[in-house]
Amino acid sequence: MRVLRILRWTPAWIVAFGCAAWAFGALYYDFPVGKNVVPWVFVAGLLGAIFFLRGAGKKIGSVFGGFAVVLAWWFTLKPSNEGNWLPDVAETAWAEIKGDEVTFHNVRNCDYRTEMDYTPHWETRTVRLSQITGIDLAITLWGSPWIAHPIASFQFADSPPICFSIETRKQVGQVYSAIGGLYRQFTLMYIVADERDVIRLRTNYRQGEDVYLYRTKAPRERARERFLEYVNSLNALRQTPRWYNAVTTNCTTGIRSQRPGKERIPWDWRILLNGKADELLYEHKAIGSDGLSFAELKQADERFFRRGRRSNELADAKKRTPRG
Repeated sequence: MRVLRILRWTPAWIVAFGCAAWAFGALYYDFPVGKNVVPWVFVAGLLGAIFFLRGAGKKIGSVFGGFAVVLAWWFTLKPSNEGNWLPDVAETAWAEIKGDEVTFHNVRNCDYRTEMDYTPHWETRTVRLSQITGIDLAITLWGSPWIAHPIASFQFADSPPICFSIETRKQVGQVYSAIGGLYRQFTLMYIVADERDVIRLRTNYRQGEDVYLYRTKAPRERARERFLEYVNSLNALRQTPRWYNAVTTNCTTGIRSQRPGKERIPWDWRILLNGKADELLYEHKAIGSDGLSFAELKQADERFFRRGRRSNELADAKKRTPRG
């Protein structure tokens, strides 16, 4: 009977432990003061309740109660577009649509000397929806082959490309943390940028990053629809800031969630482990391949950005990337 009781309560204890671990992390990363004290006081309180209370139900109930209190506080934290931001994320981009014209404000186009040494420039650019010719997708990998960062680059017949990169917005003194990204450490940001900024930064100045460039198969009308989805999400974020979350609200899930539900790629584990997202897109015939297998496409050896209309400044990019 004792064994049966233990087995009966084991699933509840596992869930309770998970909730307590999450609450500890929330207090450690997000509580405004006493980060080295408050989480441990919380743990001590739970251990005291478990030790002194009688009955498994009361013990587990105390853990869930503590978790509920932390969760209720955590939901009171609100994101903001106001902050002591790093210079490369200091401005909030937004766009105005007037007929065929879309005017972007705060387009980033930094002059980089190194990754950390740069002069930020914020520009105003106007493009025409009727001149969108297609979408290129840059996939950046670093360290692990399972984690990547996608950047959408919209091509125009009469003007330079416009890039969208969904990123964390960090304040002065902050650095990205994978665990911290599960909590409310960073706000979500749509960076609108010149290719010479957001992609060239990764090919020429950051160390240890590999960039792959694919041309999508989206026809012009679909490319315009995707473009407007980014514009609408951009403007919505300016009005209503959102928290970044490494699992639910990140650079890949953001792209998927801004599309109409019926047009989204079916859920796939590679959406979370997005280092394999290009493989997923290949399977759905969303990127060009010229009849190559995916492995052959990854091994293609064409110099990055060597295309007629692209700026000569991009021709010196140091990576070789497969092109569809």
